[in-house]
Amino acid sequence: MERVGVDDLDDSVQAAAVMRHLTEPLGLTDFAMNYYELEPGDSFAFAYHNHEIQEEVFYVIEGTATFDTDAGPVEVGPDEAIRFDRGEFQRGWNRGDERVVALALGAPLDYGEQVKLRYCPDCDAETDNELDRADDEEAVVAYCKECGTETGRWYRGSMDGDVP
Repeated sequence: MERVGVDDLDDSVQAAAVMRHLTEPLGLTDFAMNYYELEPGDSFAFAYHNHEIQEEVFYVIEGTATFDTDAGPVEVGPDEAIRFDRGEFQRGWNRGDERVVALALGAPLDYGEQVKLRYCPDCDAETDNELDRADDEEAVVAYCKECGTETGRWYRGSMDGDVP
C-alpha cells in the first residue's frame, strides 16, 4: 500500500497552474495518474497531441474543462469523465472563469510516439513540436520540428506559454 498527500508533492512545470505527478509516488507500474488545477486560460498539455500507445481519461472534480478534439470542442463538467483512445488528438483547457480541478489517468504507462501540434509563426502552420528543458531548467520550451522556431515557453505555475 502506498499513500500520498497531493499537497505534499512537488509542482511540475506544465501549461497548468498546478500539476502533480502521482504515478511514481504511488509506485504505479501499469498506468499514469496526474493531478491538475487549471486557472482560467490554462491547459492540461503543452500542445494538441495524441499518444500512440496510451489511452487517457480525464475526471473533472471542479469547474468545466473544454477539450479540443477532431470533432470540435467538448465540455466536461464536475463529476464527468472523458476518454481518449490511442492515436486520438486532444487538448484540454479551462476556458471558463472558475478553477478546474481534475485527475488524468493513462494506461498503459508508456506514451509511445506522440505528435504535438502547435502553431509555428515562421511556417505559418500547425507543425509537430519537440519539447525540451530550457538551459536554466526552470522552463519547458516547445520548438517547431520543421524550422526550429520556439513556439511556446512555460514556467512553474505560469501560463505564459499559450494563448487559448
